Amino acid sequence: MKIPPLPGRALLAAGIALAGVGLAAQATEFRSAEAHPDDYPTTLAVRQMGATLKRLSNGKHGIQVFSGGKLGTEKDAIEQTKIGAIAMTRVNVAPMNNICAATMVPTMPFLFRSIEHMRRVLDGAIGEEILKDCEAQGFIALAFYDSGSRSIYSVKKPLQSLADVKGMKIRVQQSDLWVSLIEAMGANATPMPYGEVYTALKTGLVDAAENNYPSYESSRHYEVARYYAKTEHSMAPEILLFSKRVWDRLSAQDQQAIRQAAKESVPYMRKLWDEREEKSLAAVKAGGAQIVEVDKASFRNAMQPVYDKFITDPKLKDLVRRAQDTK
Repeated sequence: MKIPPLPGRALLAAGIALAGVGLAAQATEFRSAEAHPDDYPTTLAVRQMGATLKRLSNGKHGIQVFSGGKLGTEKDAIEQTKIGAIAMTRVNVAPMNNICAATMVPTMPFLFRSIEHMRRVLDGAIGEEILKDCEAQGFIALAFYDSGSRSIYSVKKPLQSLADVKGMKIRVQQSDLWVSLIEAMGANATPMPYGEVYTALKTGLVDAAENNYPSYESSRHYEVARYYAKTEHSMAPEILLFSKRVWDRLSAQDQQAIRQAAKESVPYMRKLWDEREEKSLAAVKAGGAQIVEVDKASFRNAMQPVYDKFITDPKLKDLVRRAQDTK
């Protein structure tokens, strides 16, 4: 059963009643919010998940993806998912940091040595523990998607060391941890929704932002911030969240089908991601962006205060230690 789309704020007002529509029907199209455009790897992967779910459930369930922020910002989507106004969303893990403490672990700066290291950690027991931790907050966290490595891109000048960043206004995701990460560099963190960043860079409201190559390219931020400094300060992943309110109304068989469909979408997403990173890097270079090598150690050495502030719980300390020790 397909339910026609509503604006993001209207969905919030609709609340739980909207999510209940069609759950008992023969076929349900679960609403899924997506901030990125139609051709983005996360969007395509969730659509692939929907096709797999359709197959596993013998046509009973599917997923209707609303891309391009049609259902609001990532923060809006998290709120809507929690109350059951929509069934599912894909967000970066950072906006979940203030909701689910364990999600701070994969967000920590310079935690992962490489993309391969990140995948090994998140595909194993550590990743499952982090996902499970979100359930108490009203979310069934299904899987992690890649988000590449994030670096800082600036408008007026190339950044080559920590000293170059001091005093700059840098856009960050709406997360206390992310604010502290940028402040540890000596910069001024400016939280704002993703959709507002292009204008903020263009008008000088912020001096810089940070993201991965595909987002830098698809958002066209490279048009206004041409200096991409390879700080690679974070490999914070994406996370697939399902509403526990909707989940609890489903049969165990349907729940298992959703979990399996989500897991099967991960390698597909990673394949798309790796291909997209190469294309995006080529595209931003062709568009005039300058890729700047940096003194990465100067940034890494400034991060201890972030760990001291956010990784205080023994459970989180253990997760960080085990992640760092993963070979």
